[in-house]
Amino acid sequence: MLESALNRESAHFKANKDAWVALVREFKESLEKVRQGGGPKAVERQHQKGRLTARERIERLLDPGTEFHELMAFAGWGMYEEWGGAPAGGVITGLGTIAGKLWMVIANDATVKAGAFFPITAKKVIRAQTIALENRIPTVYLVDSAGVFLPLQDEVFPDQDDFGRIFYLNARMSALGIPQISAIMGNCVAGGAYLPVMTDVLLMTEGSGLYLAGPALVKAAIGQEVSSEELGGARMHYEVSGTVDFYEPTDEAALERIRKLAALYPPSRPAPWAEARKEPKEPLYPAEDLYGLVSPDGSRPYDLREVIARLVDGSEFLEYKGGYGETLVTGFARIGGYPVGIVGNQRLILKKRGRIEVGGVIYAEAADKAARFILEVNQMGIPLLFLQDVTGFMVGKDSEQAGIIRRGAKLVNAVSNSVVPKITVILGGSFGAGNYALAGKAYAPRFIYAWPSAKYAVMGGAQAAKTLLELEVEKLRRQGKEPSDEELKALYERIKGRYEETLDPRYAAARLWVDGIIFPHETRKWIVKSLEACALNPEREPLRVGVFQV
Repeated sequence: MLESALNRESAHFKANKDAWVALVREFKESLEKVRQGGGPKAVERQHQKGRLTARERIERLLDPGTEFHELMAFAGWGMYEEWGGAPAGGVITGLGTIAGKLWMVIANDATVKAGAFFPITAKKVIRAQTIALENRIPTVYLVDSAGVFLPLQDEVFPDQDDFGRIFYLNARMSALGIPQISAIMGNCVAGGAYLPVMTDVLLMTEGSGLYLAGPALVKAAIGQEVSSEELGGARMHYEVSGTVDFYEPTDEAALERIRKLAALYPPSRPAPWAEARKEPKEPLYPAEDLYGLVSPDGSRPYDLREVIARLVDGSEFLEYKGGYGETLVTGFARIGGYPVGIVGNQRLILKKRGRIEVGGVIYAEAADKAARFILEVNQMGIPLLFLQDVTGFMVGKDSEQAGIIRRGAKLVNAVSNSVVPKITVILGGSFGAGNYALAGKAYAPRFIYAWPSAKYAVMGGAQAAKTLLELEVEKLRRQGKEPSDEELKALYERIKGRYEETLDPRYAAARLWVDGIIFPHETRKWIVKSLEACALNPEREPLRVGVFQV
């Protein structure tokens, strides 16, 4: 059991907590703005058509009293402003309980440009489908979309991870036996018409339209005049084309039908590690302590074990090689009753054998330890949880002579080839190769989350600004200009400010580098829900590491 030494009366604890208050308020306000979708007028237009909004549909679809774990809410944040923006990427995705079982829900938000697909919309749907495929999560699609956003069609249509990938994943999920139910509850046109038709069960509501080309385009293309209902209405597809399995008069009827269908699917066989689940135990210490423990700007050291003590069952943690490679903490615990292996950055400044090691930096011994631990966790077949607050790998003569590149490569190999579910939470910094070594997005974590304090980049703002400043000054000198001290200072601040805009976790979340921004006190809840999702996939590949550095 972890013993907490946290002093809640200390000046650092109180300063950290005060700084978090403002940050949490800011992010909650941002989230509320996102959840307004296209705004009150767009919501009213949807209601005037006799249709619910996407969020209203999801609320009625899920079991009463259960929570919707929204994923990728900040998709598109600050993007496409010249087109009026795309709150939440114009589509809502997340995990919810339907008829007692966990489902992925993907719902077009028709209040945002009539549900049209921006580039980020397609990528968000693909990410939600990928999560569903990797974890074998049954999926519901609530379709209400005008199709591709034509001004940006060249960024939506042709590439591997663009619009067509959605239908590819529909087919792959069906082949794996992952249930998919679609309901057309508005527009469903052009290439987007394939999405619901490629799922297992298809519902359609009165007044909706399903066609490859709408009436206006049909007239322009072949000169034929036809009404929307004749061309692709719900009655036509239910009674004439046979495309639709269930005709529903209203949104409410369609949602109730989905609930009844969902109840018919039997529960899936859990992963072997999930069969070892025990009765969950709450941590001994309150999650709210995290706000006093970790400074949101990353300026103060903290003991990662104090964080772990507020995440794991009973605050019980079996630390692995605790006296070796101490800038990484490794060990075993249970979260929500599930067994997990944990790898995270120690943020304390460590003094040992006459050497000082800086917290958040990965040293050669720590890389060795973590690589060995990851192999052990794979041998056991239990999930891995990564807690990132990393500056990067240690540099300098001593580190290079100790083989930091070789030993870091060993860690990257272990993370890359790990076959157990990986879940990553970014608490603070996620810089450089440290992001890679601790299961950043490129290393296929099943889920990846960030606190509002997260910073995501090749290097920190100050270091990057100095490097960029040198490049700018050199360019000016080639032009025969020698900047003054005042000009250098102004240029540095401008470069630093521009760079630090990209460090905001909303910038990362907008581009789907993380699956969600979560608040520290809710971290355990999100990890548990992610483990529940991972548990739905019982399959496990054999571990192969190829040429492994020694």
